[in-house]
Order: sequence, then structure tokens, then C-alpha cells
Amino acid sequence: MEKEMATQPRKEQIAALLANDKEGPIRMLNLLKFRAVAKYSEGTEAALSGAEAYQRYAAEVVPIIHKTGGEIVFNGQANTLVIGDGELQWDMVSIVQYPSVAAFIAMTSSDEYQKIHIHRDAGLEHQLLVEC
Repeated sequence: MEKEMATQPRKEQIAALLANDKEGPIRMLNLLKFRAVAKYSEGTEAALSGAEAYQRYAAEVVPIIHKTGGEIVFNGQANTLVIGDGELQWDMVSIVQYPSVAAFIAMTSSDEYQKIHIHRDAGLEHQLLVEC
């Protein structure tokens, strides 16, 4: 049985984020791997690629990030593995700054964010999210 890759935080990861809160701005490093074909839970929209589904999410999440006082610091394709072994496993890299851990948690818990999350879930095969 193939192991499902992570796209959601575990409870202990959120607890660690809260425990390490320095009470100031944070940056979130997103390493994103897209599905070849989007996988919506209700089975609709199967003609979309994972990248296309994620772009639907991105278009709607940017205004929500701005409402929290956050900003996109960097967003772009992962192009070439320069140091390390193996193959480049990420499709996109994004860095988002938030005013605080509390602002990030409030945003991701909001009804507005939860409504658009279906596109993120449908598009992502795997993600690493690192607070910096």
C-alpha cells in the first residue's frame, strides 16, 4: 500500500508552531509538489491538472493573506537542483510572510479560507511547510 504524502499539518506540528512563537512576523517556506491530475473529493473537475487546481486556490488565498497583513515574499517554479543528490522533487516554492503565528492560525482557521481549501487539497500531492 502506497503511503499518502503530507498536505496537512498534524496536531503536534501545530502545537510546536505555537510553542515556538516568538510573537513577531513569521515567514512560511512552502515546497509544493502537484498531482498530475487534480483529485477533488467529490470527483468533479477531473480535467484539471494539480497545478491548475492549486492556481485556483492561490488566486483566492492571496487576498485573504493580504487581509491578515501578510504578503507573498517570493513565488516561483522550482527549476534546477543545484546542490544535493537525486532529482528535484518540488514543482513550486513560495515564501509568505505573516504578521504573527496568531495571524497565520486565524487565517487558516477562517471560514473564508476553509471554503477555498478544496482546490489546494485537489492540487497538492505533497508539501513541506517550514516556519522561518
